Amino acid sequence: MNVLIKPIITEKMTQGAEKLNRYGFVVDKRANKLQIKSAVEKMYGVTVKDVNTMNNAGKWRLRYTRQGMQVGVANRYKKAVVTLKSGDTIDFYSNL
Repeated sequence: MNVLIKPIITEKMTQGAEKLNRYGFVVDKRANKLQIKSAVEKMYGVTVKDVNTMNNAGKWRLRYTRQGMQVGVANRYKKAVVTLKSGDTIDFYSNL
């Protein structure tokens, strides 16, 4: 099972990384906090102090078209916010 799917790089998460040393990841729905902690420490070589997780439900999407109303649901995902030990950082932009 691949625990970490992708990092969340948004304006809000970038501010959290700069001020509070917190980073966000989309993780596997079956992963628990201990698995997330070990995966981040192994992949980025940092020390994780705290892990918070949340399950995001898919949002309903409605579109009005010529053929009628199109209804769908966006994908569900699990998000983890990882707090690192002071002094540790993760650079997501080094691989670009």
